[in-house]
Amino acid sequence: MNLVTETPVHFLDITSDVCPITFVKTKLLVERMQSGEVAEIRIPPGEPLENVPRSVREEGHTVLSLEPVPDSSAHILRIRKS
Repeated sequence: MNLVTETPVHFLDITSDVCPITFVKTKLLVERMQSGEVAEIRIPPGEPLENVPRSVREEGHTVLSLEPVPDSSAHILRIRKS
């Protein structure tokens, strides 16, 4: 099975937030998820784009993809809870 094509069951938009709130909201989402579930998180550029994916990995979860949103400065981060 291709991990990147798995359908996310959780969605979070943190584009209007700044660090460290961006990771706090992401961590709260992950805590509500079941092991193996996928989430899609819309991330703003700058510090959150650098810190949130790194922090997710450090927490032991899998980053499935990180791609820019067309015609936007935001990115879509897809993660799987371990």
